[in-house]
Amino acid sequence: MDHQNSTSGLMQAAIVTGPGRVRVEARPVTSPGVDEVRIRLEGCGVCASNLGPWAGPDWMHFPTEPGALGHEGWGVVDAVGANVTAIRPGERVAALSHNAYAHYDLAREQAVVKLPDELVGLPFPGEPLGCAMNIFRRSRIKAGDTVAIIGIGFLGALLTQLAVNEGAEVIALSPREFSLRTTQTCGAHHSLPLDDHWAIIEQVQELTQGRFCDIVIEATGKAWPLDLAAELTKERGRLIIAGYHQDGPRQINMQLWNWRGLDVSNAHERDPARYRQGMEEAVAATLEGRFDPQPLLTHCYGLEELAVALNATRDRPEGFLKAWLKLS
Repeated sequence: MDHQNSTSGLMQAAIVTGPGRVRVEARPVTSPGVDEVRIRLEGCGVCASNLGPWAGPDWMHFPTEPGALGHEGWGVVDAVGANVTAIRPGERVAALSHNAYAHYDLAREQAVVKLPDELVGLPFPGEPLGCAMNIFRRSRIKAGDTVAIIGIGFLGALLTQLAVNEGAEVIALSPREFSLRTTQTCGAHHSLPLDDHWAIIEQVQELTQGRFCDIVIEATGKAWPLDLAAELTKERGRLIIAGYHQDGPRQINMQLWNWRGLDVSNAHERDPARYRQGMEEAVAATLEGRFDPQPLLTHCYGLEELAVALNATRDRPEGFLKAWLKLS
């Protein structure tokens, strides 16, 4: 038997109707399946991976399902399915779900993580925070390592905080002055403009006394910074690909990768259990002060402003790192 309250009825949900177009409609609130929970969403992060569908590529089909593209939601469980045992109505959770650009969404019981009382009232987009923790784990950063992080958006800033907290020396690179200032507040030891390929190589070579970096994390999803990342990685160093490379094939300098004997890790996870592990670790890291996502959530919008939020994610105005929707 489902445990529901009187909120069942209609909800507002965003529907992307075409490239760069969205409308908000009233849709029925759906009951959870036997293994699902229903979440009254407080908020949802806006992910840069939405920008491909938002641009309207040939493979994209419109209109989307209500709430589709939203996958960084958090809120309060208000109904549970008959087989759900570990989650109760009234508990606050972050979720791995797929239609969170709405006031309600459904998620499998195994895809939610409880949020402790210490985080009440704070935005907590669990999916990207879990992603940061998973990348950090795959990077195997330890005290004394020299770590370059190429691309300082929300993810790069979180990784900067984590690496500094671990005792690494961090070199942060970004083309945006605001991002470079952010890395300094996150504790980066060096902040370099991501502009001139050969000048950056010389600067990093000088900063590392010619050794280059133990670990380089590429977090842009673009071809040139990926090329640069290999150049900045020392012999037998680790190159971590955290960027979302979805816009076509890449050509790499395999001669360099071979010569330096690089360990290369694609640090994206697809196993839901791994994602949940990352989210649980993100909760712990926040409580322990290993990272603080709150100052990095720079732009807040309402559901009816989703188009503005997506365009800001694409255009990155001054002061922008991460957009999120306030849903209740």
